Amino acid sequence: MSLSKRFIFFLYLIFCGASAGNAQIRLPHIICDSMILQRDQPLEIWGWASPGERVILHFKGKQFSTTAGADEKWRIALPAVKAGGPYTMEFSGKNKVVLKDVLFGDVWLCAGQSNMVHQLKVHNITYAKDIADANYPQIRQFWVPTATNLNGPSKDLPKSNWKPATREGINDFSAVAYFFARKIYEEQKIPIGIINSSVGGTTIEAWTGEDGLKGMDGVSQVIARNKDTAAVNKINRMADANQAPPAVSADKGLLEEVKWFDPAYQPKGWRKFDLPGYWEDQGVRDLDGVVWFRKEIEVPAGMADAPAFIQLGRIVDADRLYLNGTLVGSTGYQYPQRRYHVAAGVLKPGKNILVVRVENSNGKGGFVPDKPYSIEANQQIISLKGEWQYKVGETYRPVFRKGPFRIQEQAQPTALYNAMVAPAIQYGIKGVLWYQGESNVGNALAYKKLLPAMIQDWRTQFKKPDLPFYYVQLPNYGDMRYQPGESAWALLREAALETLQVPHTGMAVTIDLGEWNDIHPDDKKDVGERLALIAERWSYGRKNLVYSGPIYKSSAIEGRQMILRFDHIGSGLKTIDGEALSQFEIAGADKKFVWADAEIKGDQVIVHSSQIEKPMYVRYAWADNPVNPNLYNQENLPASPFRTDR
Repeated sequence: MSLSKRFIFFLYLIFCGASAGNAQIRLPHIICDSMILQRDQPLEIWGWASPGERVILHFKGKQFSTTAGADEKWRIALPAVKAGGPYTMEFSGKNKVVLKDVLFGDVWLCAGQSNMVHQLKVHNITYAKDIADANYPQIRQFWVPTATNLNGPSKDLPKSNWKPATREGINDFSAVAYFFARKIYEEQKIPIGIINSSVGGTTIEAWTGEDGLKGMDGVSQVIARNKDTAAVNKINRMADANQAPPAVSADKGLLEEVKWFDPAYQPKGWRKFDLPGYWEDQGVRDLDGVVWFRKEIEVPAGMADAPAFIQLGRIVDADRLYLNGTLVGSTGYQYPQRRYHVAAGVLKPGKNILVVRVENSNGKGGFVPDKPYSIEANQQIISLKGEWQYKVGETYRPVFRKGPFRIQEQAQPTALYNAMVAPAIQYGIKGVLWYQGESNVGNALAYKKLLPAMIQDWRTQFKKPDLPFYYVQLPNYGDMRYQPGESAWALLREAALETLQVPHTGMAVTIDLGEWNDIHPDDKKDVGERLALIAERWSYGRKNLVYSGPIYKSSAIEGRQMILRFDHIGSGLKTIDGEALSQFEIAGADKKFVWADAEIKGDQVIVHSSQIEKPMYVRYAWADNPVNPNLYNQENLPASPFRTDR
């Protein structure tokens, strides 16, 4: 061997030896202090170390050991442990890692889109007492930060930690997950762990693994394209080049010498506006751009100079709020509730000027009706509804873009599964809670295949063919319609209903919990507790528990009537408001539906109409937002929407 080759080989040995010597035992981010591990089932603890390194775990007075493989990964099998703790886990090899405050209980993976994301702090008015009273150190959440991977499953979840449902951590809890966990904890008195992997505005395809999407139209080609990083980067570069250059702001409210939010500004040419409402409904047609709103209020001395709290409902789309020239808050998109805190000293006695700059680039812009609009200080409240003044600051020109468009990673099939679920499939769980579907409303037919496929895929990956999977059927949302018709939301609910045919699933009906003007309804407690009812029945063995509202079972035609039968009638059928049944439709062979008369007879519902001589089909609550679906069982659980004309 030549001198130069010996020298290179010598450097190689030094480098490799240093690398191996410096390698340390490393644990996945989810395996950390204060974690909750799944009770009553064998578990696998895993991590990374130098190839060939011996790793020893000391736990409950016993020693477990293994050796890291060539891929640096090691695994230790633990026998089943009963609920309890806290325990300490000590890992040793070339270094030592000690985990403290480890509990064993039941772990639930909570996933979906924004309604599973929504944290208690977003609903801090409705659930102020629940937040203040939260003291459940044995309910803990591991919040998975948003991450994507287009190339395949990631090795680890993004960095996070386990937080307890106490005053210090409760605000960051998913509201649905918390109320589920609290209900289960109160019944079972065991630690409850929540792994929250959810991202707003996402489709089910992004949460499904590659194997689960096989056979879905066009999806395999998209996945293959996305794995070609060079191709993705090329598309994104072309999309960026195709974008119009950033427009120079022409907002008069910001360009004039005295800005429109400045108390020194003298308003001229402003027009009347009734708040809440949309400007397209008040004489301003087809305007995308910036509109300013202004209101003067008289503040009594008892409110002045104190910290204040302003509610501006919801605004479409983005807003900035000024009080006496001071910017007190802003929001960049339409969905969050506008709840702004005002520092002491900003609110003055006597005249105060509120100015809101609203920016909208698509559809109706303005202030969403049926939301709170007020200012509060020192337990006194002034309503902000009523007459305001408005003036247009800027109008946007329509922008027509041709493709290509950027590849948005969290909208791509498998992307979220790969980064936010797959790295945790070795972590033992009790079951899955799923709240998603709003982003798939446009294609319910595909969802009928996608939801069962995702369930099967997750069960395969977790190696638990009977893994409980409990999900939320979408609530009512949107404008109410007073004539029978078609509904994309009803079709998506039907897809959820049909998925009950998959074993070990359960569905929480929420057709009574939505809001017409908010895709993120405030009621998260009933959602979580209805999911808990399902879990109590099927995962905790309460055999006599009524956990579901009526589910359509069968129908029969008797003359001009249709006789409907239901499962899950509990102690009997009823209307929740004591009024006649509503939201039933009936049709003959032509499927031209009309409103029907319906009445409860024992455990059946009789449906008929003088307009239909030979009935064949019935629908119930078949609308995006049915007006008053009032069929329940005696346990106050609502019936699922359904149709018989599939």
